[in-house]
Amino acid sequence: MANQKLARRYATAVFQLASEQNAVEQVGSELRILSDAIEDNQSALNFFLSPVVNRAEKESTLVAAFNGKAHPVALHTMLLLVRKRREGLLREIVSEYGALEMAARGLDALTITSAKPLEAAELHKVVAQLEKIYGKKFEVTQRVQPDLIGGLRIFMGDRRVDGSVEGRFQELARTLFARN
Repeated sequence: MANQKLARRYATAVFQLASEQNAVEQVGSELRILSDAIEDNQSALNFFLSPVVNRAEKESTLVAAFNGKAHPVALHTMLLLVRKRREGLLREIVSEYGALEMAARGLDALTITSAKPLEAAELHKVVAQLEKIYGKKFEVTQRVQPDLIGGLRIFMGDRRVDGSVEGRFQELARTLFARN
């Protein structure tokens, strides 16, 4: 939780800088690309997260690799994380920045998980119903998880609605074991 709060502070500051330069989408996209590039390569990740590697060496490597290729706000965010020894927050900062981007567009994150892919009409119906109930617009991510057996599991921010068969079985098991 503390890391999320700290990541939100960094993301908010970066978002404000990007907004001032009319580069919110570009900075967000490039932060995701930089984060993915580091996390997808184990040696790059070890180098970036290592407390043993000199900060000046990390900074010069980042500048050499990304100067002129990434928006200055994105690059300086990376450099700031190195200077402050906050490299481990990168993924959370990118996530929080994405949430700020969605909020700026008037959207909230909505993840719908089902046992099999929903047809477009079904998905639209569920989303329309949720938008009506909550008075919000959502950016929808659909996931498939066959072990749900049936039903839906919905995540809206920190709210979870579990209408899956698996969830019902788990609830039944908790009830039965609580009585013993």
